[in-house]
Amino acid sequence: MLDVLKSLWEGSGLCNSTWQAWVMILLSFVLFYLAIKKQYEPLLLLPIAFGMLLTNLPWVGGGIFHPEWFNGEINWAALGGTIPGQPDPGLFDFLYIGVKMDIFPCLIFMAVGAMTDFGPLISRPSSFFMGAGAQFGISFAFAVAILLGFSPAGAASIGIIGGADGPTAIYLTTKLAPELLGAIAIAAYSYMALIPMIQPFFMKIFTSKKARQVKMEQSRPVSKVEKICFPIIVTVVCVLILPSVAPLLGCLMLGNLFRESGVTERLSETAQNAMCNIVTIMLGTSVGATAIGANFLQVRTLLIIGLGLAAFSLATVGGLIIGNIMYVASKGKINPLIGAAGVSAVPMAARVASKVGQQENPSNFLLMHAMGPNVAGVIGSAVAAGILLTLFG
Repeated sequence: MLDVLKSLWEGSGLCNSTWQAWVMILLSFVLFYLAIKKQYEPLLLLPIAFGMLLTNLPWVGGGIFHPEWFNGEINWAALGGTIPGQPDPGLFDFLYIGVKMDIFPCLIFMAVGAMTDFGPLISRPSSFFMGAGAQFGISFAFAVAILLGFSPAGAASIGIIGGADGPTAIYLTTKLAPELLGAIAIAAYSYMALIPMIQPFFMKIFTSKKARQVKMEQSRPVSKVEKICFPIIVTVVCVLILPSVAPLLGCLMLGNLFRESGVTERLSETAQNAMCNIVTIMLGTSVGATAIGANFLQVRTLLIIGLGLAAFSLATVGGLIIGNIMYVASKGKINPLIGAAGVSAVPMAARVASKVGQQENPSNFLLMHAMGPNVAGVIGSAVAAGILLTLFG
C-alpha cells in the first residue's frame, strides 16, 4: 500500500511542480479576471490565460508543449515521436505549428480585412500620415532594446508591440525571436486591451481643448470601384517594393476584397465569423502555452513589458503629433484626436478617439473619421514588420 501511495505521489503534479509554474498559474488567474470581470479583450485574453494555465500545470513523462522544439526550425522528427528518449508530443506542440508557420496570424489578418471598411482611408488619403506617425513607437522601442542588450532580432520583435497589433507581433516574433513570444504576445494583447485607459491620458496632454472640440465635415463618398481597386493596388505596390510583407498584407487585402467585391458574401461572412473565431481559439491557447514559468519569469520579461508600454505610448503620441500638424495645416478642420487611432488596434482605437471627442463636444462624431488612420495603422504595422523582417530575418 505504501508503495502504491508513493507511486501516486511521485506521479502527481504536486510532487513535480516548481515555484515558477505556480507563479504562472496565479498570473493566468489574473488574466482570467481581466478577461471575464473587466472584459479586456476577452476573446484573446481568455484563451491565452487558459493556454498559460495548461502549459504550467506539471506533466510527467511528456508535456503539453515543448517550446525547445520550435526555437529554431520545427523538429518534425520529435513531433512524430520517432526519436528514442524524446517525450511524446503534446496538444499545443501541434497547434503551435500554425503560429510557427504564420498560418494563424495571416488568417486573423484576413478576418480583419473582411471586417473593415477601408472607405474612410480612401476618402482621406492624408490619414496615411497619422498611421505612419504612430509607428514612431516601434523605432523608439527598438533603439532602447538594443541599448539594453537585446539582439537586433529580439529588439525588432519588442519594437513591433508599439504597433498595437497582436497578429503582427506574433508573426514577426516567431520568425525573429521565438523564445520571446510568450512575453511579447501577452504584452501586445494586454496593451491593446488597455487602450481605453492609456490613450485618453495622452490625448488630453498632447491636444488643446479647442482642437478636441473640432467637428469634422463628412468625408466624400467612396465609389464601389475605388473600394474594389484599393486592396488590389495596395497589394501590388507594397509587395513589389517589400516582398516580405506579402503574407500579412496579402491576407488583409484578400479579406477586404471578399467584403467589397459583392460576389463573395459567403466567403466574407465565413472569414469574419467562423474562421476568425476558430483561429482565435487556436492562436490564443497556443501562444499562451509558450508562457512557461522557467522561460517567462526572467528580468528580460519585465524589460519587454516595460518597453512594450513605452512603444505603445509613444505610438499614440506620434499619431497625435501628426494629428496636430494636420490640424494646423487644415486651418482647424481636422480634429487631432483621430491621430491617436493611427495605432492598428481596429476598431478600438477609433472608438476611443470618438468617445474622447464626444466628451468635449457632444455633437461630435469622429468614429468614421478615426477609422482612416486606424486602417492606415494596420497597413503601417504590417509594412514595418516586413521591413524589420527584411533587415534582421
